[in-house]
Amino acid sequence: MAKAFKTQIVTANDLFEGDVVYFTAGGFWSRNLSDAAVAHSKEDADAILARGEAQQSTIVGAYLADVAIGADGVPQPLHYREHRRTLGPSNRPDLGRQAEAVAPIAKVAA
Repeated sequence: MAKAFKTQIVTANDLFEGDVVYFTAGGFWSRNLSDAAVAHSKEDADAILARGEAQQSTIVGAYLADVAIGADGVPQPLHYREHRRTLGPSNRPDLGRQAEAVAPIAKVAA
């Protein structure tokens, strides 16, 4: 039996700064998860990933990540790793989103 498709986004790391970035519908990379283009089908996910991977001069390690859409319309990570990546480096609380006092992304139960 085929596995049900989960909505997905494309994420990577900024090649120069190392920050976590998300591919947007406008074709650029954003540090804000709320800007991410959301794929609702395998075909959409593959197309968005291909567009993101074509920008190897600005990012590294693009891949698809499962998300749920929150009540506010913002994608929410389904996996712990992706939730952790929204917060910043765990070994340096003085860096990343946690240092900027940005509200954490709530983890959605799978």
